[in-house]
Amino acid sequence: MGAAQGFRYVERGDGTVVITHHGRVAATLRGGRAAQFLAEVGEEPQLVMARWTGNYRRGNERTAKRHPRNQG
Repeated sequence: MGAAQGFRYVERGDGTVVITHHGRVAATLRGGRAAQFLAEVGEEPQLVMARWTGNYRRGNERTAKRHPRNQG
């Protein structure tokens, strides 16, 4: 999978983590989810943020393109 780009995150003083993608808020994490994200983000931050926001390819685009319903 190619590297995701354009993600940033900010940890706020109240423990909230805000993830942005190209300047727009993609996710806001609080409590245990924020702590889990911060523990995981160290190794591949762009890919981890893409996974946490749901903004990544799932590998089924080619299959869906060939589906009879999509043959317009």
